[in-house]
Amino acid sequence: MSRLPLEGITVISLEQAVAAPFATRQLADLGARVIKIERDAGDFARGYDTKVDGMSSYFVWLNRGKESVVLDLKSEDGLAVLNELVSSADVLVQNLAPGAVERLGFGPDDALALNPKLIHVSISGYGRGGSHEQKKAYDLLIQCESGLLSVTGSPESPAKVGVSIADICAGMYAYSGILTSLLSRATTGRGDVVEVSMLEALAEWMSQPYFFAEYGGAPPARAGAQHASIAPYGPFHVQGGTVFLGIQNEREWVVFCGKVLGSPELATDSRFSSNSLRVANRAGLHKAINAVVGTMSTDAVTAALDAAGIANAELRDMQGLSQHPQLSARNRWRDVKSPVGPIRSLIPPVTSREVGYRMAAVPALGEHTAKVRAELGLG
Repeated sequence: MSRLPLEGITVISLEQAVAAPFATRQLADLGARVIKIERDAGDFARGYDTKVDGMSSYFVWLNRGKESVVLDLKSEDGLAVLNELVSSADVLVQNLAPGAVERLGFGPDDALALNPKLIHVSISGYGRGGSHEQKKAYDLLIQCESGLLSVTGSPESPAKVGVSIADICAGMYAYSGILTSLLSRATTGRGDVVEVSMLEALAEWMSQPYFFAEYGGAPPARAGAQHASIAPYGPFHVQGGTVFLGIQNEREWVVFCGKVLGSPELATDSRFSSNSLRVANRAGLHKAINAVVGTMSTDAVTAALDAAGIANAELRDMQGLSQHPQLSARNRWRDVKSPVGPIRSLIPPVTSREVGYRMAAVPALGEHTAKVRAELGLG
């Protein structure tokens, strides 16, 4: 493998849970040395579950390629080690409780005074200042505050997104912000202070429904797995499973009626002859579609849709993802070392002719403490 793009970059991370570890794991994949500072009890994500042969699925996902160093940051010794690490690091990432990093003496101003080339990155729930600065911020709570739950779920009740989307969103913006600051520093020679709030990150992703409601006079309706403003677009039960399909324009609607449903006259039915009419008459629309596809197998329906050029997908569970033929065909799985043995993992989704990835081991708690202390001459 050629030299990885972030080789030679050292990241110190005072991290826990999901958002910051997701950002720093991606830096580690690109070759950065990520030194993860943990308490003696470890990042509490280590204890979220025990599903991966005794390890947490969250921790395995978020922490490969890092070095685990246990420090007591309430002690002079722990702070001295952290001081040495930060003084020569390229990046400091933290998602501690509001104000905690300042109380430790490593807030943005103190840290950059110690190391002017440092990129200081903070991930928080609500950002500095404002009435919500000190509020606890968990993923589901940010989904609520950002308005995501108001547009997700059924007409009868909202539903949370099934993954930690607010954490993932904030982690992605922190990751891209760090890369941007590294590029800027290469030109200016100066460090930077980067802040990402989970609320603001997820609010950006909510911009389309915001514009829809702000200028349209009413929010988009919760439509379950259906599309709120396009029909047919969503799940249809078939023999042995569920197939999702999406019609994007009137040309596709005509083709769908003729080639898939075998009812070309349906395309000009007065109830269904435009998207707005199909949305308004969704119940009748679905009855007509289900009368045909409900008698067909999953393979038969997807084959007919593919032949007609209609977008479609099977509803897969996690076993379906694990066995997805496209992921296998593109060789997207690799084994990652861990304290419990090799763990089958997906390689990062961005592919490049010039850049590879380093998918190194998931660390045991404190596995690298002695090594790092020895490097600093603080053994």
